[in-house]
Amino acid sequence: MNTRRLLRTFAIGIGTAGLLASGCSGGGSSPSASATGTAAPAGLDSYYAQKLSWRDCGVEGFECATMKAPKDYDKPSDGDIDLAVSRKKATGPGKRIGSLLVNPGGPGGSAIGYLQGYAALGYPAPVRARYDMVAIDPRGVARSEPVECLTGKEMDAYTQVDQTPDDEAEVRKLTDAFEKFAQGCEKRSGEILPYVSTVDTARDMDVLRSLLGDGKLNYVGASYGTFLGATYADLFPDRAGRLVLDGAMDPSLPAVDMNRDQTAGFEGAFQSFAADCVKQPDCPLGTTSTADAATALKQLLKDLDAEPIPTGDEDRKLGESLATTGVIAAMYDEAAWPQLREALEGAQRSDGSGLLSLADSYYERDLDGKYANLMFANAAVNCLDLPPAFDGPDAVEKAVPDFEKASPVFGRGFAWASLNCAYWPTKPTGTAHRTEAKGAAPIVVVGTTRDPATPYKWSEALAAQLDSGTLLTYDGDGHTAYGRGSDCIDTAINTYLLEGTPPTDGKKCT
Repeated sequence: MNTRRLLRTFAIGIGTAGLLASGCSGGGSSPSASATGTAAPAGLDSYYAQKLSWRDCGVEGFECATMKAPKDYDKPSDGDIDLAVSRKKATGPGKRIGSLLVNPGGPGGSAIGYLQGYAALGYPAPVRARYDMVAIDPRGVARSEPVECLTGKEMDAYTQVDQTPDDEAEVRKLTDAFEKFAQGCEKRSGEILPYVSTVDTARDMDVLRSLLGDGKLNYVGASYGTFLGATYADLFPDRAGRLVLDGAMDPSLPAVDMNRDQTAGFEGAFQSFAADCVKQPDCPLGTTSTADAATALKQLLKDLDAEPIPTGDEDRKLGESLATTGVIAAMYDEAAWPQLREALEGAQRSDGSGLLSLADSYYERDLDGKYANLMFANAAVNCLDLPPAFDGPDAVEKAVPDFEKASPVFGRGFAWASLNCAYWPTKPTGTAHRTEAKGAAPIVVVGTTRDPATPYKWSEALAAQLDSGTLLTYDGDGHTAYGRGSDCIDTAINTYLLEGTPPTDGKKCT
């Protein structure tokens, strides 16, 4: 479990849709930076002047290309990195507005997988009609020189390590697991680890903007994708076009505050689930009160900590760690609540297969035991963007009471999970900071009031920090808001993307 993973849950419902795009390269040309009215930053002319060659990449309606970027923007002569790009051209009718770059979050989520599996098909038709839908897998992710850390078998072992250690032996086993994970990343991907920060990826986005022929970047980012979009606007405020930041992060928070806030967010989401569950005749946590439901879940997790149960996979039993991951996976979308009720009922009968399935969806583990690189890239970016939340086990123990106050159900496990960056082999290059993007055009920040992964107060904070931020609120459950069933939210965002008119600051939707 990694509490700072912020990916929206399209992957749970769509799985591997669109993954045939890997290895694509191109046919066609791209305008130079001068053609878009923007100058290339010093020393980067060759990157802004390159040509994207587009070709069919094996998924109907999509083209793919490979874009080159400097591995190290401070030393562009030190070598390149190859980044995978995909697009689906505007379908019409109506005049084409330009390109709309999308990112689903993570960090570590495949933007190309998201584009091909959902965005280019599921975004509102009027938006798809007038924008070329575009995605770039961020450096270190999926098709763009992915970070690799552990084998499938090693990841299976890693995900089962007890993250609520009860004694020194269990603490040592957990810290050993974090160290082995970090060492695996350094061994397999050490050359790229220093160069996968959010700032690096935001600079890649500006190169792509220019190569696509757009004077300004139009963008929809979800979850961690909001941090990426806000970072872009801060670096290039004059090039920020229509930016939608859905399920926002607060860039001003240090890692420990971010993790503790997210812990409280998942507690709030569980309370919403429990309130719904106790009204259902099949609720495995009782039908009396949310407090009783929380007690029942805590007892189940305690029992699984003491004695893991079978899952149907002889090499993997369901212990507390995998069970907790399965529960939090279902918190991202209320549509998964019935599946969670069934999985919890199965666990009470000593059948751990349901919760294991939810956990596997969270980790993006396929039926053959192979993991996407999501969790590897997630750690690589997070540990580079901010100094670690804790420097060792003693610091975690001191913080556990605050985490348990934030979430009696999840607090202890989330506190210990926050220790992972303490063992990272590459020093962080970023720090917590206010993000203002002074001079940028209006930026729409969308917050969901009971969002588990990106608490609503983060959206309030980011909208207030941004010089041109406009807050749009969805009063509801689940992670992010656009395209999740609110006509009010969708209409406001569509109007902004199509006409350039942002919603009134403070607008609320249900």
